[in-house]
Amino acid sequence: MRDNDESGGAVKGSPRLPTSVLPRHYNLRLKPDLQACVFDGDLSVDVEVVEGVDEIIINAADLKVRDGSVSFRPTGSSQVLKPATLDLVTDHEILVMKFKEALPVGQGTLSMSFEGTLNDQMKGFYRSSYSVGDEKRNMAVTQFEPADARRCFPSWDEPSFKATFKIVIEAPADRVVLSNMPVESEKVSGDSKVVEFQVTPIMSTYLVAVVVGELSYLEGTTRDGTSVRVYTLPGKAELGKFALGVAVETLPFYTEYFETPYPLPKMDMVAIPDFAAGAMENYGLVTYRETALLFDEKHSAAANKQRVAVVVTHELAHQWFGNLVTMEWWTHLWLNEGFATWVSYLAADYLFPEWKVWTQFNELTVDAYRLDGLVESHPIEVEVGHVREIDEIFDAISYKKGASIIRMLQTYLGAKTFQKGLASYIKKFAYRNAATEDLWDSLSSESGQPVKELMNSWTKQKGYPVLAVKLVGDALELHQSQFLSTGQPGFGEWVIPLTLCCNSYDSYKTSLVRGTSARIPISHEVDTKSKGKWIKLNVGQTGFYRVQYDDHLAASLRSAISGGYLQPDDRFGVLDDIYALCKACREPMRVLLSLMEAYSAEADPAVLGHLITVSRGVSWILADAIPAVAEDTKGFLSRLLLAPAKNVGWDAVPGESDLVSMLRGDLMLALVLFGHEPTVIEAKERFYEFLKDRNTSRLPADIRKAAYSAVMRSVTAADKSGYDALLQIYRETDLGQERTRILSCLAASSDTEVVREALNLILTDEVRNQDAFFVLGGVRREGRETAWSWLKENWSLLRSRWGDSGFLISRFVTTTTSFSSQEKADEIEEFFRQHGMLAIERTVSQCVERVRINARWVEFIREEEGFKELISELALP
Repeated sequence: MRDNDESGGAVKGSPRLPTSVLPRHYNLRLKPDLQACVFDGDLSVDVEVVEGVDEIIINAADLKVRDGSVSFRPTGSSQVLKPATLDLVTDHEILVMKFKEALPVGQGTLSMSFEGTLNDQMKGFYRSSYSVGDEKRNMAVTQFEPADARRCFPSWDEPSFKATFKIVIEAPADRVVLSNMPVESEKVSGDSKVVEFQVTPIMSTYLVAVVVGELSYLEGTTRDGTSVRVYTLPGKAELGKFALGVAVETLPFYTEYFETPYPLPKMDMVAIPDFAAGAMENYGLVTYRETALLFDEKHSAAANKQRVAVVVTHELAHQWFGNLVTMEWWTHLWLNEGFATWVSYLAADYLFPEWKVWTQFNELTVDAYRLDGLVESHPIEVEVGHVREIDEIFDAISYKKGASIIRMLQTYLGAKTFQKGLASYIKKFAYRNAATEDLWDSLSSESGQPVKELMNSWTKQKGYPVLAVKLVGDALELHQSQFLSTGQPGFGEWVIPLTLCCNSYDSYKTSLVRGTSARIPISHEVDTKSKGKWIKLNVGQTGFYRVQYDDHLAASLRSAISGGYLQPDDRFGVLDDIYALCKACREPMRVLLSLMEAYSAEADPAVLGHLITVSRGVSWILADAIPAVAEDTKGFLSRLLLAPAKNVGWDAVPGESDLVSMLRGDLMLALVLFGHEPTVIEAKERFYEFLKDRNTSRLPADIRKAAYSAVMRSVTAADKSGYDALLQIYRETDLGQERTRILSCLAASSDTEVVREALNLILTDEVRNQDAFFVLGGVRREGRETAWSWLKENWSLLRSRWGDSGFLISRFVTTTTSFSSQEKADEIEEFFRQHGMLAIERTVSQCVERVRINARWVEFIREEEGFKELISELALP
C-alpha cells in the first residue's frame, strides 16, 4: 500500500465520496490489545456496484491495510479480483483501490485486513486510562462522530451511506464487551473471548460503537419493556442511579411524542474516564463523560444533577432524531443537534417541572445570540468542504440557535400541530436520510403554514434581527435590521413570527412581520407614563430576535419590572437585550445600570442567574475602561446581589428546590469575585472546616466553587497553602465533577508565579486531556497576560497534544477573548496567522472579533460624561 498526499481522481476537489459503489452490510471483526494499545481488524462489506467503475474509493485514516488482503468477489462468482494499486491518500483520508478492469454491475463483497493504534486522541478507536490501586489500566472506546469511524475500520464514512453491521470483538475474557446491539454469542477460550453481536438496523458509520473494559452496571426496564443499563468503572455504579431513572422515563416519553417506538432492544449508557465532548449518541450504546452521567448526592452540585438530566435526554432524543432519521450531510448537522437540544428540554420539563427549564433555556438562546451577533458567525446550514472543517460547526449555532428557532417555530405553529408534523417526518424518513427541506415539508403539510418561507430566512443566512420599536399614535412602528455586536449596520431580512402583549398577558397577539418596516395597530389604551402600562414584544422570549424600544417604551418596561408586572422570561429578555445593545454601543452604560437597579427585588433563580452573568460582564469591562471605578462598580453590584444572597443564606433548608441550591452557589461565587469581604471570610472559614472534615455539612457541593475561589484570591507565591490544599483535595477525589470544579479555580490567583504553576499542571499526567481547558478558563482578569504568554510559549506542545481534536484545541483559543484593546486583537490575529491550523480558523476569527468588540465598547464607555460620579453614587449603601 502506498501513502501519498494526492487526491484520488474520483474525489478530487470534492469532500464527498463517489456513489458508484454502495455499502449494504459490514461484517467487522476487531481485536484490541489493551496493553500494547494496538488493534487488528478483518472486514468484509457486501456492496452494490451501481456503475461499472474500475476503482473503489472509501475512507481510511491512521490504519495500515495489510498487503495482499484486499479483494473483491462478485456475488455468485468464483472470481476473486485483486486491486492493481492500493493508495492511502492521507490528506483526504481515503483509500483508493484501483482494479485492472471495470467491476461488474451488481452485488459483490469487498474484503480486507488491517491494523491500527488505540490512540490517546479521544477519537476513532482509542484508549481511556483508569487506575486500579497503583496500576494504570486501559479500556478501548470508540468515538466516531463526525468522521472518525475511518480510524477504526475502512468504510464509507459519510452519514448518507447507511448500512447494517455485524460486529465481532475478540477481547480479554475478564473484560466487559459492549456494542450497539445485544450479545448474540460469547465463546471463552483461555484468557480471551469472542463476542458476537446481533446485526444492527440500517445506520450510519458514525453511530457504530464498541467499548471494552472493566465495568459494573445498574439496570432498569422501561414500561415498554426496554432494558436500560448504566455502566461505570467498578465502584461507581451507584452514581449512575439518577441517570438510569431519567433514561427509564425518557424513552417511553419519546416513543409517545414521536409516535414511533424505540427501535432497539436495549439501551446502554457508559461513563468513560477520557472523553472529548459531553456525550455521544451511538445507537443503543451512548457514551458519556463521567461528569455528564454520574451524580453523587453528597459531592455533586444541583447544577450537576440538572446537567446529567439534560445530557441524557439530549442523547436519547438522538435515537430518533439523528439515528433513526439521519442528516444527509453535515450541512444539516443542526437537524440532529438543534432538535435534540430543544426536545431534551421538553423531556426535562416533563420529568422535572419544578426546574422551570424553559426559563433556563433562555441561557442557551443567549449563547446563540453571542455567537450569531458576530460578523464571523455562520448560517445554521453551512457548506462543509474539508472534513477538518466539521468540528467547528459543532457550536452554539448548530445546537443553541438551532434549538431556539425550533422553539420559535413550535410557538408559532402551536404545540400539538408541531408535534404531529414532527411525528409524520420521523415516520416518513425512518431508516433514511433527510435534509432540512424535508422537515419543513412535513410541518407545512400538517399546519398549512408557509414553514419553508418562514424558516429559510433563519437557516440559510447568518445572523438575526433587532427590531427598533416606537409608539406612534395607536400603532407600533417597527424596523428590522441585522444585529451585530460590532455595532455596524448589517445585512439580511427575516420573516419574524412577532408576539406582543400590551399592559396584560391577556392581550397576547401574534403576527408575521415581513420586510424591513411594519406597522402594528394597538387596540389597548397605552399610556407609558402610567403605572402598569407597558408593551412587551417577543413574549416569553420564544422568538430569536432582539428588541430596542424607544425611550418611553423602555421606561415603561423598567417600571413594569420593578412593579412585578412582567413574567420571569420577559424580565430575563429585557435585561439581556439592553446588555447586548449596550455592548454593541447602541445604548449607553448608564441605561444598563439603571435597568439593573429595577431588579433589586428579583426572586426568580433563572433571572437572578442572568443578572449575575450581566454583572460579571459589567465589572470586567468597566475595570478595563475606567480602572478608577472598578471598586465602586463591585460595590454597586455586590449591593444589588446582597438581598437575594441573604434570602437564600449559606445553608440549605430541608426540602428546598434544586433551583435555590443552584442560585446559592451562583450568588456566593459572584460576591466572592466582587470582593465582598464578609462573603469571602465566611467562604474561607467553611473551606478550612471542610479541609479538616470532608463530611462536614458546612460546605455542600453547591457552594464549594465560591469557597475555592475565595481561597485562591489570597494565594501568592509566598503563601501557597490554599493552592496546595486544593491540590490535595483534587488528588484525593475520583469524582469528575469535583475535579473539574477544583481545576477551574487553581489559576484564579493574581500572582503570576501561581498562575504559571497552575497552567503548567495542564502539561502533566495529573490532568486528563479532556479537562485541561478548565484550568486556563479559570484565569482571572489579573492573570490574563500571564495566561496569554503561557499559551504562546506552549502552543507547539498544545497543538501536538490536542491539535487532532479541533473541538478541544479550539477551547484553548477561546480564552483569548478576555482582552479589550485593538492592539491585543492585532497580536492574537498575527500569532495565529503564523501558528494556526485549518481546524481553528473560524474560531480564531471569532475570538479576534470579540476582542475588537470589547475594545470598541471600552472607548464608548470612556466617552460617557459624568460616569465616575454615577458609579460612586450607585455604590452607596
